[in-house]
Amino acid sequence: MTLKLSLKTAGAISLLLCSGLTFAASQADSQPSAQADSAVSAKAPLQAAPKISSLADRVAQYALNTYGDETISALSTLIPYKTVETEGMTPLTHPEFVGFKAQLKSLSQSLGLDYSDQGYVVLIGLGEGEQKLGVITHGDVQPADASFWQQDPFTLDSQSQPGFLIGRGTEDDKGPIVTAMYAMKAIKDKGLALNRRIELLVYLAEESDWAPLKAFLTDFTPADINITIDAEYPVVTAEKGWSEIRLTIPKMPKMPKMRKNGEAASGASASLECFSGGAFASQVPQQAMAKISGLDKKTIAALKEKASKQPGMKYQFEQASSAGQDSGQLTITAEGKSTHSSTPEAGVNAVTHLAALLKGIHFSRSEAALTAQFIQQMVGLGLYGEQFGDIAYEDDFMGPMTLAATLVKPNDQGTEIVLNLRRPVGKTPEQLDQETHQALESWQAQQSVSLKGVETYWGEPKLMDKAPHLQTLLSVFGHFTDTPSPRPVAIGGSTNSKLFPNALSFGPAMPGVEYTGHSEHEFITKEQFMLNLQMYTAAFVELAASTEELSEQAKQGTGQATKTGAQRTGD
Repeated sequence: MTLKLSLKTAGAISLLLCSGLTFAASQADSQPSAQADSAVSAKAPLQAAPKISSLADRVAQYALNTYGDETISALSTLIPYKTVETEGMTPLTHPEFVGFKAQLKSLSQSLGLDYSDQGYVVLIGLGEGEQKLGVITHGDVQPADASFWQQDPFTLDSQSQPGFLIGRGTEDDKGPIVTAMYAMKAIKDKGLALNRRIELLVYLAEESDWAPLKAFLTDFTPADINITIDAEYPVVTAEKGWSEIRLTIPKMPKMPKMRKNGEAASGASASLECFSGGAFASQVPQQAMAKISGLDKKTIAALKEKASKQPGMKYQFEQASSAGQDSGQLTITAEGKSTHSSTPEAGVNAVTHLAALLKGIHFSRSEAALTAQFIQQMVGLGLYGEQFGDIAYEDDFMGPMTLAATLVKPNDQGTEIVLNLRRPVGKTPEQLDQETHQALESWQAQQSVSLKGVETYWGEPKLMDKAPHLQTLLSVFGHFTDTPSPRPVAIGGSTNSKLFPNALSFGPAMPGVEYTGHSEHEFITKEQFMLNLQMYTAAFVELAASTEELSEQAKQGTGQATKTGAQRTGD
């Protein structure tokens, strides 16, 4: 049994060998850190969140009234930069990243904020001093397949759906960068005395490689309290560990030739020649494809009927003519709904549904047939690893471990399968590794096959429920959303907060609302974008303004603040 402590980045663009489709293979939304596993939970009751200061409320309203429209214009200048990991290039050499940093610098200067380019990290700040409030974001994004978007995913689209800001990075994480910068601008305009420097840290490889950030932090002193604006509200105090299982179904001997009646020498009536799908490792696949030879018309009709009954799925059946056979090669293209792999319940996995569609057909033994069988038998349509041996488990606060088949990619060695998991506290990496290998060994014995390239990575979950600014952030959220006693939440995503002291995630997505980052329809509503501007401004004031400033404002008695941002009046 071998426990892998790291995985090599999957690379940039890979052509699927059995199809004209091109899928970008990226390692992950993030490389998890090596935090210690913990059995503690966040069950302790929290006090009702107190009201925020009138100063924070007024500056937040000022930010909205003064810079609401301008923030959208600023976002439109950042979205066009395709800050996607590219093999052989880094943020220091990639023209898109270089351009993105130049635009950030220009925007910072126009807002009167200081700017520092540290290579993989950009620092944008307001104020001075050793005490800091850290605001952690990232400027790199995942690939986007333009065929699934109504307009160019790297152009801010505010027209296709009124009230929506659509584009790669709008939610993850260029939108949060813009709102944080304008929150700082509003505070600067008001001339508030700060007892903490507000420092926005923009990392440029969060989606692919955390090593440069870890190296940066060996010589850089981060703030002692931090906010990560890369997740959801009210406040995230627990993150599951980003984990992965990789394996390869080996190449099989060439399939036996078909007899004139269409029946293979093995006795099977059909052969599955290709099974593939997925775009990158941290996205629930929107598309999958299978190529089949030797199916009769009755079976094809039955498949179409079965396909029509799968909720949330769309299928295309294309059949080529084949001399000497009643049925030529059939290509089935499956389209589901992509989503972030940390929330597989929000999507419809095209890979698993296509495998389920083909279940019950007796295919001749092949690499593709074994691939489909693996997905059917070890993953199925479940979300929590229920069919993968004894691996499934859950934590009372963090919830269940999720398991999603995110990539099925033919290559020179066979067909690689990538399973993306998000694990809570409750099991050690050693136990998970043992259960994984036991499940795989059992499947190999049943199928009389030896898998290749089996690799596992078990990222550590993190619990941070003792951070000193937890109640303050809950208060800000409660005030602006009319939530009486908001409580912290756990997520399946893995953010850079794992690497920073006292780091809590605060937005940009609302609880109970689908997170669209990593999907092929990423957006943030204009209403939410404006609400984020208000909440970030208020949070920065509460956490960074001097106590004397807050006390003086309280003495002046500025009146009872309203709570619904959309109905507020100007400063």
